[in-house]
Amino acid sequence: MNEDAPLLRRYAAENSEAAFAEVVRRHVDLVYSAALRQLHGDTHRAEDLTQQVFSEMARQARPLSRHPALAGWLYTTTRQMAWRALRSEQRRAAREHEAHAMNELLRPAAEPDWDHLRPALDGAMHELNNADRLALLLRYFKNKSLREVGLELGLTENAARMRVERALDKLRLALARHGVTSTAAAAALAMSAHAVNAAPAGFAAALAQASLAGAASKTGTALGLLKFMASTKLKFGLSALVIAGAAVVLVLEHQARLKAQDENDILRLQLAQMKTDNEALSNRLDRAARERAARLAASASNAGASAGTPPGVFSTNSFRQRLMDNPIKVTAGQLESYLKRRHRDAGSLLASFRVTHDPALLAEAMQKYPSDPHVDFEALFQSNAPPEEQRRWLTAFEQSAPNNALANYLSAGAYFKAGDPAQALQEMLAASDKPGFQDYSIERVMDDREAYIESGCTDAEAEISSCTQLMLPQLLQIRNLGLDLVDLSKSYQQAGDSDSAQSALQMAAALGQRYATQAPAEAEISQLVGLFVERRAFAAMDPSLPCGDNGQTVQDQLNQVAQERADLNSLDQQAQPFIDSMSDQDYLTYKSRWMAFGEKAALQWVIGKYGQQP
Repeated sequence: MNEDAPLLRRYAAENSEAAFAEVVRRHVDLVYSAALRQLHGDTHRAEDLTQQVFSEMARQARPLSRHPALAGWLYTTTRQMAWRALRSEQRRAAREHEAHAMNELLRPAAEPDWDHLRPALDGAMHELNNADRLALLLRYFKNKSLREVGLELGLTENAARMRVERALDKLRLALARHGVTSTAAAAALAMSAHAVNAAPAGFAAALAQASLAGAASKTGTALGLLKFMASTKLKFGLSALVIAGAAVVLVLEHQARLKAQDENDILRLQLAQMKTDNEALSNRLDRAARERAARLAASASNAGASAGTPPGVFSTNSFRQRLMDNPIKVTAGQLESYLKRRHRDAGSLLASFRVTHDPALLAEAMQKYPSDPHVDFEALFQSNAPPEEQRRWLTAFEQSAPNNALANYLSAGAYFKAGDPAQALQEMLAASDKPGFQDYSIERVMDDREAYIESGCTDAEAEISSCTQLMLPQLLQIRNLGLDLVDLSKSYQQAGDSDSAQSALQMAAALGQRYATQAPAEAEISQLVGLFVERRAFAAMDPSLPCGDNGQTVQDQLNQVAQERADLNSLDQQAQPFIDSMSDQDYLTYKSRWMAFGEKAALQWVIGKYGQQP
């Protein structure tokens, strides 16, 4: 039951301030309290942050009217905004050598137990899954009865009690990881007594008006940041992305509204060009695959003829050729016992979907496990999914994988495609603050291998099929996102805003570096995509500008990217003849090394072993 949805729809459709004010009244204590905790008890900054959160809610009222739990969105958004505000403040303090001033903003200590719990509470809450976190929010932060919690979550009162108890136990373990030892009952008592602070009298009414005004225009903030950027000479380099990120997003957002029509025209041209480029790329890949298959077939035929291979017996590389020409077909029925033994968990359903291509298995995973990041990632690439469905799964992926920058990158790409560059840049900023970056390739290959074996395949068949059938649909979106950023920088450069243009290029370069750096189970094509994005970003910069902390210039970075690409091409050319003719056992070893160390390392192993032979 979502009582906020009609109010948000009414506000979005009719601009009803009364409806918006009612939503604010319902949730202001939750948002204000979370802001107050995370901003170390600073009431003024908590009020400002609360206003920012509700301004964002006003801006996104229409899509949020379809959100299953507004309280969860508000709580997560408050944490994200507070974290960014604190990070920005800490950087400024470090640059100005005034870190000691932060101590003056701290509120006097409350009760000792709560003072011990408060700094760790929000971090521990965000380690829970969405369902558990929402249960605790409703019970202890919104002070709802178990019956009301059950109504909100679609559960009976008894089931709601069990959900809350399990969530409390998980919270206790999460708090322990943060160094806070507590029983579940003590944590519940502390949250009930202290987690929600009443907002100042009259704050909700004033906040509704201020938030609506803030959603309509951020001109004052943007102008202040423009002055900051104009008066500050930022050091050019990829590290500047983090320092200038918040300013860049608001500046670009303000300017995007002023030049919306021009940018939309530019983006439409980009999309048309990307469609042409993608079709050409697809044709080249198809042609290369056909040529490779023909070469392997010829090699297998020659090897079989020279060795006198009897009819019906596969030669060394015809085994692999057979799997590439005729991929193993697995039906859902062959995997029923496997799914039953795994209790149809998310991993088994997704693996079964990938090896059978049965959409019903993916649909079951999406219905049962909507908060699992692996499910959300797979759901993003459903064929023919409408934009609103894709946006729903992008939001779910960001929430289920809060530390995975890939979720924000994919979301940014979708916003560019929808013609909303300002929102795309906000996602890029969020990605820059996240150290994690993964596309779950290792887990996908391992689960697929298990599914193939359960269907009756041999170990060798399962090993080869799970690797060769691994799909990487996110690479095209990452490539397009890099091109979007480069093109956006050109539009700002043409408008005379060189600072924003430069920052957009820095974002593109940082995106490319994420993929250009080798990781376990990473295919060579992933690195090539990363190098492609880096090259396009650096090529659009002034080659003489300094870049990085070691005295390099942009031209040096371009040269380095070109060398890395040449090295990869050379490595592939040297290793490919050996791969085509190596034994099945060595081919399996090659694939195993690929999964453990990445394709580049596996290619180096091939050359090291076979390149020295006479």
